[in-house]
Amino acid sequence: MKKIFEIHEKIYGEPPKLAVETPGRFHLLGEHSWFCKDKTLSMAVNLPVYISVSLRDDSAVHFYFHQLNEEKKTSLSSLRVKKEDRWANNMKAMLYGFTSGGYELKGMNFTVYTEILPSAGFGITTAIKVGTAFAIRQLLKLNCSDVQLLQVIERGNKLFLHTGNYIADNFAALYSKPGNLILTDHAAGTYDFIPFDFKDKKIFLTDAKVPRIDIWDEESIREPENVLLLGDLRERKNTVYGGWRYEQSATEINETLSIISEDTKKKLLYIIKEHQLVIDSRDAVINGKFGTFARCINQSHENLRELYNLSCPEIDWILKRVNELEPELEYIHDPVTCGRITGKGFGRCLFAIIRKEDIETYKSKLEEYERIFGFTPETFEVKPAKGAHVIRS
Repeated sequence: MKKIFEIHEKIYGEPPKLAVETPGRFHLLGEHSWFCKDKTLSMAVNLPVYISVSLRDDSAVHFYFHQLNEEKKTSLSSLRVKKEDRWANNMKAMLYGFTSGGYELKGMNFTVYTEILPSAGFGITTAIKVGTAFAIRQLLKLNCSDVQLLQVIERGNKLFLHTGNYIADNFAALYSKPGNLILTDHAAGTYDFIPFDFKDKKIFLTDAKVPRIDIWDEESIREPENVLLLGDLRERKNTVYGGWRYEQSATEINETLSIISEDTKKKLLYIIKEHQLVIDSRDAVINGKFGTFARCINQSHENLRELYNLSCPEIDWILKRVNELEPELEYIHDPVTCGRITGKGFGRCLFAIIRKEDIETYKSKLEEYERIFGFTPETFEVKPAKGAHVIRS
């Protein structure tokens, strides 16, 4: 934390006025169905992005990313996306999000410090965006509520970067609490906290370093006709979280989805099953039933592999080793470990939740993975972390 203050002063000749710490993040369940207004279960983690900021006496904006040793510049009057600016485009998007909403900004100097680069996934790009927006609001003491700040982020994503705006990502980066999961209800535009209190477990994020390959275009599943079909299969159910669930009858589901290709049908079936797994996993965590929660996680990965065509042999190999950490247990019925693919792209990253006594065995399996597949994985022990907040020297 102290380093960013020292680096900022070295680069710009003066200390920052403030710095913001924003957590990394991964989604446990539900990150592929937000467009259907379903639910996403996420965890903000202690893989932080630090962003420091100070004022300038002109309208220029300077950015410095310490780990990349790169400097970028722009001005408030000429904000535009530049291919060569890569990471800085995300910060410029937040400037645009403010100015396009009528906020008056001033010239600023920014420093970014994060030991996990954006290319790894784990919510680092979102943390850069949210941390930048949060820092601007705090530095300039803008009259900007949390709701308005989310609108700033959305304008930056949609109108400047021309990318999606994923509220589960933004909620996790902004609002998360230590020791809690955060559950986003996309239909209601709300979130809830779920205490994650399994003290005998450890959480690992692993970058398996598998090259990302676009197996299929996920945009294809978001066609309006597919969303309408899923809408036809919803039924109100006041006794479940969120007030609705998908149709439970296999006959009804098959009849409704009979008009689409088999491949698309499988992917929509995945979304239907995933929504129920989110609800079931929430109930399991609240009731302290790790085995039920773990079954949901493991089943989700199996569905991603078999129905959604989203996994790879390398990730599957590691997760199989995770499930074998207790070979004497009937882990399908009451698992003591769980894991699932996560992160950017169709492959590469996973999370594993294991017992404390299995840590060294897990690490030895990653060494075996490297010998077999030739990729050198990087793994991080993480825990639920706090959302964006100001830190001072």
